[in-house]
Amino acid sequence: MRRLLLCVLLLIASPLHAAERLNVVASFSILGDFVRNVGGDRVNVTTLVGPDSDVHVYTPAPSDAKRIADAKLVIVNGLGLEGWLPRLVQSAGSKAQVVTVSAGIAPLKLGSAADPHAWQSVPNAKIYVGDIANALAAADPDDAEFFRARTKAYLDKLEALDREVREAVAKIPPERRKVISTHDAFGYFAAEYGVQFVAPLGVSTETEPSARDIAAIIGQIKTQKIPAVFLENISDDRLIRRIAAETGARVGGTLISDGLTGEKGLAPTYIDMVRHNIKALTSALDH
Repeated sequence: MRRLLLCVLLLIASPLHAAERLNVVASFSILGDFVRNVGGDRVNVTTLVGPDSDVHVYTPAPSDAKRIADAKLVIVNGLGLEGWLPRLVQSAGSKAQVVTVSAGIAPLKLGSAADPHAWQSVPNAKIYVGDIANALAAADPDDAEFFRARTKAYLDKLEALDREVREAVAKIPPERRKVISTHDAFGYFAAEYGVQFVAPLGVSTETEPSARDIAAIIGQIKTQKIPAVFLENISDDRLIRRIAAETGARVGGTLISDGLTGEKGLAPTYIDMVRHNIKALTSALDH
């Protein structure tokens, strides 16, 4: 009888705990992946800007306000990336805590603006994950140990990933560590790993390059013998293909910049994204 009663209690308790999962909204897919890795089955994660979408030019939908109204935490990048978000949070009338996970990172500058793409450096990604873990533990103290254990396991994977990237870049001859990409999404990768990126667009895909900008980049490719140009999964590829055609530089493939792909795509997770990018770079530059 006691065993039967225990089984009944366990059956009742399981769905209750599932129903009490922490509701977390992440502004875009990369942050959503970090939250899932830390939170596991103790969190319900939704992302506002989905796979293969551009967070720079996102227009919130009415359903986004409902998501934020129901959330306990809203995880954002900051550094000017989600300019549309404060108004959305205000209109949702949400009491959710907004957590800016780039807060512990010294931003790079592009002109007068901060470069928001800090996740492109794996050591920075580890800072993001630590901030997310702290926020989840504070919002749900009962599961703090669970979050800590998952965070440690994930940080170990990121540590291994960082070594992987450094070893791969070390195999590329220094004079060939130069590429053209669609917009300035890889400044932190460049600073961390020593690959030079040149972009016809600025830090945001909202800007349009002038004819003079494009002419300058074409001249730079020829002068510096930049071996490859890359497309991005969130951007129109016509400009990069035109630059490649006019310079003879090789189109090295697609880099994943501001958004992960769908489940069946090349990079459904952050670790997949970094591995995909470094494989694309090394295959284009290492010969």
